[in-house]
Amino acid sequence: MTNKLSDKDKKDWQNFLDSSEKLQSKDIELVNDQIILERSIDLHGYNLEEANKKISEFIEKCFLDKVKKVNVITGKGMRSKNLDDPYQSKDLGILKYSVPEFIKNNPELMNKIIKIDFDSVNSPSKGNFDIFLKTIK
Repeated sequence: MTNKLSDKDKKDWQNFLDSSEKLQSKDIELVNDQIILERSIDLHGYNLEEANKKISEFIEKCFLDKVKKVNVITGKGMRSKNLDDPYQSKDLGILKYSVPEFIKNNPELMNKIIKIDFDSVNSPSKGNFDIFLKTIK
């Protein structure tokens, strides 16, 4: 591969810089001419209380911003300290399981949600899941 830019590449770049054309946001996906906004949140490093507060605020904001799909990254829980404590729930102490349960049991959040992808939650190979939000009427 050459390190030199061709005259055509230079001209194309200059034309782009001079134009008012904008780059499409990487958070916007077009499907059948409909805009589908997608956002992600990474909950690694949060304790259960912090994660629940963060996800609640994030879902509320995404709903107001007309986001359609939220990807929640929780991790697989492989390094969770809860696995070492026999008096704590192995499943519900891990964000992977507790965050979707928190959402599911929160009627205010569920009023904004079409679907939570529990197949991903229950998959041992995944450390994330998707939430599909309703649209504001």
